[in-house]
Amino acid sequence: MTADATRQTLADHIEHEAIALNVEATTSEAIIRLLADRLARLGHVRPSFAEAVLAREAQMPTGLPMERDANVAVPHTDPEHVIRPGIAIATLARPVDFANMESPDEHLPVGIVFMLALNDKDRQIEMLQQIMETIQDDDLVDALLAARTNDQMLALLGRGGSKAGE
Repeated sequence: MTADATRQTLADHIEHEAIALNVEATTSEAIIRLLADRLARLGHVRPSFAEAVLAREAQMPTGLPMERDANVAVPHTDPEHVIRPGIAIATLARPVDFANMESPDEHLPVGIVFMLALNDKDRQIEMLQQIMETIQDDDLVDALLAARTNDQMLALLGRGGSKAGE
């Protein structure tokens, strides 16, 4: 791999206002709508985005089993619902059930949600790889869950995946 300008961190794609920490939510739909609303207010997505994410989640769930008390979900949808790329992230006060991407009939307790708003399929693969690198670092996941400020979250994501695979 080359270490060129294309190797940005997740923090490079997340605006301060697109972060929601310690959210009190009781359903996956509630957290999806909250993050979609933040992306919409920031001009990243069209009004159709939230419904499109919910419809995709019902067909192709994004809960990632990590064998933790608080797993990760990465909801997203098709590029036509996106105006300009961005990522929203939430940590949950208590885990919320998302369907397991590997076994859709099974539900996983999710504590971190990365919502992708991407208008380029190639970037979607790149962002998913960066998220996977980040969440494979158990210490980093614990730190993300413990983050108390948006600046702290962005700083953590700026180093995201630095230990993964090394």
